[in-house]
Amino acid sequence: MTKEIVRRYHGNPILTKAAIPYPVETVHNAAVVKYGAEYIMLFRSHLRTGRSIIGLARSLDGYQFTADPAPFLTPARDGPFAEYEEFGVEDPRITFLGGEFLITYSAYSRNGVRVALAKTKDFRALERFSLITEADYRNIVIFPEKFAGLYARLDRPHSEIAPWSIWISYSPDLRFWGEAHLIMRPEPYHWDEMKIGPGAPPIRTDAGWLCIYHGVFQTMDGSVYRLGVALHDLTDPSTVIGVSATWILQPEDPWEITGYVHNVVFSCGAVPEADGTVKIYWGGADTVMCAGEANISDLVELCLNHSRRPR
Repeated sequence: MTKEIVRRYHGNPILTKAAIPYPVETVHNAAVVKYGAEYIMLFRSHLRTGRSIIGLARSLDGYQFTADPAPFLTPARDGPFAEYEEFGVEDPRITFLGGEFLITYSAYSRNGVRVALAKTKDFRALERFSLITEADYRNIVIFPEKFAGLYARLDRPHSEIAPWSIWISYSPDLRFWGEAHLIMRPEPYHWDEMKIGPGAPPIRTDAGWLCIYHGVFQTMDGSVYRLGVALHDLTDPSTVIGVSATWILQPEDPWEITGYVHNVVFSCGAVPEADGTVKIYWGGADTVMCAGEANISDLVELCLNHSRRPR
């Protein structure tokens, strides 16, 4: 019998639109982080306009979440962000670094999609800091440590030139980014052959930085989104030590197979725990939020001993 790498929570889905105290049509693609005794979830929701906002929910155990009475982040109506958030804000990620939480999110407008960076210390006051890409970028995750004094991030340009691959870049101040390198490509005729993108922010392990990513495979019935893992060198994160040849999670439950977008598990958040496990959160079919648990050692082992080539 094949070992189950990610153990799905028995109470999935853990958050749906029925639990949100304001009108939304979906709850999905959420970042999750520990803040004191609470788990904080920043989730994306579609409105009936088809555009997205970001809400906030809280939990004491990482599974039972209660949404705040109002959205956390809605498109800016004035200032430099307004033009680029006109069509919605989507798919947040959260990294704790330097005493504050760094939130990256996709800003959609008639000018394409850019990634913005906001900051908070308490998930109440929020500072929009900078638009940190031009169009057309998605899926930015920031490492929770600096390297030689520089911030580092993984991202995914939306390009068919180096088809939907993962890049790394660096910044002295979180505002200006450069020294970009392509570090990981989709693998031809493989479960992630169409496109890949960073998922949850990297997790430090003794063996390297563990990164959950999504991979897409095109079928005769449309695309299938699955999750995989990669391991990056601790001191030089541009070096990919290994990429699991097999996925760790695929759409299986009814709410992952059928929904706003069929056949999708998509992660923007994972929380490592003191017992060596990691709680992984994913959107099911772009409609609901789900959760599961894995042993960090099992994920690392996949990268070290069952690896495909990174590029």
